[in-house]
Amino acid sequence: MNNQNTTIYIIDDDPSMLRYLSELVETLNYKSRTYDNANDFLNSYNDDGLGCLVLDLRLPGISGLELQQQLAGKNIDLPVIMISGFGDVSTAVKAMKAGVLDFLEKPFKGQDLLDLINNAVNKHQTDREKNLSHNEALCRIQSLTQREKEVMDHVVAGMLNKDIAKKLEISIKTVEVHRANVMDKMAVSSVADLVRASLEANDG
Repeated sequence: MNNQNTTIYIIDDDPSMLRYLSELVETLNYKSRTYDNANDFLNSYNDDGLGCLVLDLRLPGISGLELQQQLAGKNIDLPVIMISGFGDVSTAVKAMKAGVLDFLEKPFKGQDLLDLINNAVNKHQTDREKNLSHNEALCRIQSLTQREKEVMDHVVAGMLNKDIAKKLEISIKTVEVHRANVMDKMAVSSVADLVRASLEANDG
């Protein structure tokens, strides 16, 4: 992963904190974009790759929690680390339930935040790759005919060709043809890979 292609978005209404967080992030060679309110972030955010959002809980206008809820409503998958000088257990729980990845109370050690940022970026990358695999597998399954889907389901369930033929009331040769088509369309060479592709398609 190229850190320079990763953007850390920072929203805090305290100029000195914003500057400190930006300088901290850049020690990891990540790009940083800073905002002193949630509206400016919402108006300018463009999903251009990996990153995360470091978000202050208390903001003028739209609060940190309200912004998190808006991001979830827009299906924006940017991981959120919430920071607050007024944090308490109930606020942290509420934030986590709203989908916040981590919660950090001020004052905090710079390294603690950097560790959370690295974790968030890694999670973002993993989620994106998982989503890509899911979509690819789903597209491949959608290219199958109805009969091929039936054969695939039975193969994935561990059934033998002769049992599939009996179940679907077709010849073993026909099962073999459908099975070969399934393996080709799903771009797999083994039953194990087919099972994996089936799980990826259903995992989303």
